[in-house]
Amino acid sequence: MTELHAKFHIGQLIHHRLFDYRGVILDVDPEFQGSEEWYDQVARSRPPKDKPWYRVLVHEAEHETYVAERNLEPDRSGGPIHHPLLDDFFSGLDGDSYRLRSRHN
Repeated sequence: MTELHAKFHIGQLIHHRLFDYRGVILDVDPEFQGSEEWYDQVARSRPPKDKPWYRVLVHEAEHETYVAERNLEPDRSGGPIHHPLLDDFFSGLDGDSYRLRSRHN
């Protein structure tokens, strides 16, 4: 069994190297979990499927993205992320990461 060695964690601010946007990590997959059709149509740079992939809330947008680890780097701007779903998942910015909101069932 392969261990997950993700460079980024949930809540961390990131920058997309290719598309120059900022965001916050919402979820981490140890390897690609999408469909082959999606990969063929969207992942044009053909990033490795056997490395971590991340769900990202995109700054100043209403969508999220699914991004391969190799296309991300830490965001050093220090600014907050503006996304309509941010408060559903996170409770506040603490340095370079958002605190995960605790869920009550």
